Amino acid sequence: MTAADRDPGALPAGLRERVMAASLLARGAGQPVPAVAAISGAEAFGRAADAFYGLLAVLDERDWARPVLRDLDVQGLTGHLIGVEEDIQRALAGDPAMAGTDHVASTQDAALRQAGRSPALTMRDWRRAADRTLERARAGGGDGGDRIAVHGIRLPLDDLLVVRAFELWVHENDIRRCAGLAPSVPDPPVLRLMSDLAARMIPYAAARTGLRGPVDVHLVLTGPGGGTWDVTMGPDGPSLDRQGPARDVAIVTDAVGFCRLAANRTTPAELGAHITGDAGCAAEVLAVTATLALD
Repeated sequence: MTAADRDPGALPAGLRERVMAASLLARGAGQPVPAVAAISGAEAFGRAADAFYGLLAVLDERDWARPVLRDLDVQGLTGHLIGVEEDIQRALAGDPAMAGTDHVASTQDAALRQAGRSPALTMRDWRRAADRTLERARAGGGDGGDRIAVHGIRLPLDDLLVVRAFELWVHENDIRRCAGLAPSVPDPPVLRLMSDLAARMIPYAAARTGLRGPVDVHLVLTGPGGGTWDVTMGPDGPSLDRQGPARDVAIVTDAVGFCRLAANRTTPAELGAHITGDAGCAAEVLAVTATLALD
């Protein structure tokens, strides 16, 4: 290579602009390639339910009795998920008592009721409960476009169904881990919805935990189902009414790993994200992300 070859001034005029223009024509900024099909929250929940049911179907008697989460074995965890679906259905029917219920305490009786039962009956009851949620959601559960209030959160129905898909994937992998099975990864359309919801929820977790702000985060999630998000957060939530200059940070990491962090199934250190900007601020943002989990 000659000195002229190394001299940027030797490049043809306008080359950078032409390359950038061609790149943006081939792929819009922040858009993954290949493109990920758009699906509804109901479709995402249905796919996650099928995957969870498929896992339950291959477990043996010993697997159902393995300790998996909190004080629950696999059968008790499946009972917890039955209880979650029952609460979701009550919320869809407009029961205001569901708004402030605790995700764990409200479902503990359903989990404990599975003790001593045949795993086949627990599996059947969970499948029926999940199907009822899906049927009511597809029939227009809730009051039009209103938010559904359950377990301390208020979300549009489509987002709530993504939360349900997220939890099923997380607990599917809890069971896989305790049974010695390889982890699963959501298909890209489901993962995209999960990634998007987790990214959008970070400002609310930041407000709840008192993250000092404002903070401008450029989040890049790589791999199928990833994408880019620009998020502003601080103690008063995702607001542009700022008091003082914002701290800027960029975080690049794998979409699956980020969703595992949002589920509190990995740590920021294990995530191995690439950080630019305020490293201390990035650490706070990632720590806040892990508080999104309901378990």
